[in-house]
Amino acid sequence: MMKRTILAATIFCVGGGALVQAEDWPMWRGPRMDGTSLDTGFPTKVDGNVTWSVELPGEGHASPIVFGDRLFTVSAIAETEERVLTSIDRGTGKILWTKAVLKSPLEGKHKLNSHASSTPATDGEKVFTAFLDQAEVVVSAHDFEGKQIWQVRPGVFASKHGFCSSPILFEDKVIVNCDHDGPGYIVALARADGRELWRIERPNNTRSYCVPMIRELAGRTQMVLSGTKCVTSYDPHDGKLIWLMDGPTEQFVASLVYNEGADLLFLTCGFPEHHVMGIKPDGQGNVTNTHISWRTNKGAAYVPSPVSCGDYFLVVSDSGIAHCFAAKTGDILWEERIKEHHASQVTAEGVAWFINDFGTMRVIKPGATYDLKAESEIGEKVFASPAMSDGQIFVRGATKLVCLGSRAR
Repeated sequence: MMKRTILAATIFCVGGGALVQAEDWPMWRGPRMDGTSLDTGFPTKVDGNVTWSVELPGEGHASPIVFGDRLFTVSAIAETEERVLTSIDRGTGKILWTKAVLKSPLEGKHKLNSHASSTPATDGEKVFTAFLDQAEVVVSAHDFEGKQIWQVRPGVFASKHGFCSSPILFEDKVIVNCDHDGPGYIVALARADGRELWRIERPNNTRSYCVPMIRELAGRTQMVLSGTKCVTSYDPHDGKLIWLMDGPTEQFVASLVYNEGADLLFLTCGFPEHHVMGIKPDGQGNVTNTHISWRTNKGAAYVPSPVSCGDYFLVVSDSGIAHCFAAKTGDILWEERIKEHHASQVTAEGVAWFINDFGTMRVIKPGATYDLKAESEIGEKVFASPAMSDGQIFVRGATKLVCLGSRAR
């Protein structure tokens, strides 16, 4: 089943014709961890495309995830101090079950964070979650019926801004980045039983909230992320460092993305300095002075993760100014104000979806000029990033989860 979640698409020949299996959206930012979908048939407007809408228990900024006929997301219920995992029927929006994963006093947080911001992950058999129990990280695995399979506490975590460490999956591993204001670490746990497989001791002891991206780059499997005053690449098989770039700033939230045509990783950050960079992925050791292809201080985002689409790189700042860059050169092609923004972008079929804090959904085609294809309203505030699968878009608002569109297959 895991192969289904990490392949771009699987082609089957049936009766001489090709059937393309739809993609799941099994973890943060989807099957490639970069906000891209290879599926087709997605709606560009809300109006006339709401298949169902369901009110969720509690609150949270975690994205929904999708596997087959199931959706999952997490929430925090302030009244009971519970962090819960919820399973939803994809076809009807009916809540199938809600299970408490953790009961603990709510941690302090930034006003724009939530107590359930870490997007879960699934391999089609188990659902993996990460929460904070006061000063300890708690990673859990539940089956599709909500039964807890295992729960472990890989280490401490301290940040005045709260917690947001979304687990990702690679082979037999659940990987969680725990950069914090102390001895930071990244840990790989066995999907089967939660035992620790490797641990990375992180430098600089500074909070960040970046989810790694795993990709075949420069002829090797790399796990790349920004955070704790640097950009790093590790081998996800064993956690060994491949390359490191110092800086360019102190704190990071947005995940990196990759453009195959330009063969560049794209970084946007941050705090206190703002940078957008194209980074060559073929380094070894310290690459600070050798592998930056282009750099600018204009157009950077701190929280929303960007997307790469064709020959372009799209990013929107927290204050709501969107920019389109030429991927190879870093030239800014256009900028447009679209109001405050914290949800990450997604892309499919050559266009990108932007949903701002007020629930305005814009579909934009990247290119030399700003090309707005559609604009419509979700109907409530949105801070969670959307999920996409098989012609459907799943948007988590302040109180509801909304399904847009019909399944293509």
